[in-house]
Amino acid sequence: MTVRALYNEARRALAVVTEDPAFEALCLVEKYFGLDRSGLLLHGDRAADAETEKAFQIAVEQRLSGEPLQYLLGEWDFMALTLFCGPGVLIPRDDTAVLVEAAAERLRGAKQPRGLDLCAGTGAVALMLAYETGAKVRAVELFDGAFSYLEKNIARYPELAVSAVRGDVLSASFAETVEDGLDFIVSNPPYIETAELPGLQKEVQKEPETALDGGADGLVFYRAICETWAKKLRSGGVLAVEIGETQGEAVAALFCAAGFRDIRIHRDSGDLDRAVSGVR
Repeated sequence: MTVRALYNEARRALAVVTEDPAFEALCLVEKYFGLDRSGLLLHGDRAADAETEKAFQIAVEQRLSGEPLQYLLGEWDFMALTLFCGPGVLIPRDDTAVLVEAAAERLRGAKQPRGLDLCAGTGAVALMLAYETGAKVRAVELFDGAFSYLEKNIARYPELAVSAVRGDVLSASFAETVEDGLDFIVSNPPYIETAELPGLQKEVQKEPETALDGGADGLVFYRAICETWAKKLRSGGVLAVEIGETQGEAVAALFCAAGFRDIRIHRDSGDLDRAVSGVR
């Protein structure tokens, strides 16, 4: 079968699981056959070798079963970076750019600020914040699957001053091992209410529950950050977190109770609450 025929077959099949089957089919064609859109137009009539054709078709079947496209590709773009990702780690999403931009704006003009990325996952926030501001970031992650991707992504961008640290954000004893006087703390923590997890999209349910479950009210990690970690910031230090679209007021109240000022709720392109930031 030709590569173009395989693409067309995949595009038709994937229409049942995605709103953009042409894009997803093309992503898989590029991964397995090395052809982008123009390459497909110019060279799509070439015959696919049997082994690669089989691997491509298996990937399409996995996508139809609910496996996220990003896991099948093994990497995904986030802002200016391309990050490794796969089973065991939260997929980088465009919404998280709101958090990075909010923190970067607060840190504008600072000379190599030092701080933490809590619940770092792939390292998307830590790496991109280092890219934008020249920050020195320690990226904290607990779980093995995510930690391995964090290390791979840090190694992919050695010019960025990011290091990986194994630790439990909910552990006060771990927090005691971290020095005070930090310039910033950022986090995209688990924030989905436990009861909502069974109703998530099939693809999202393939992501690690440990990266999604924010407890009964979705605020467990925000409380820990405000009660345990905020004191690690110097006076004038910045705290910025990603939030769920209904959590703006609740998280802003936690910031206020922790003594933060100039608290802002940042909205995404859909005009939904997406991040909260403040200054200690």
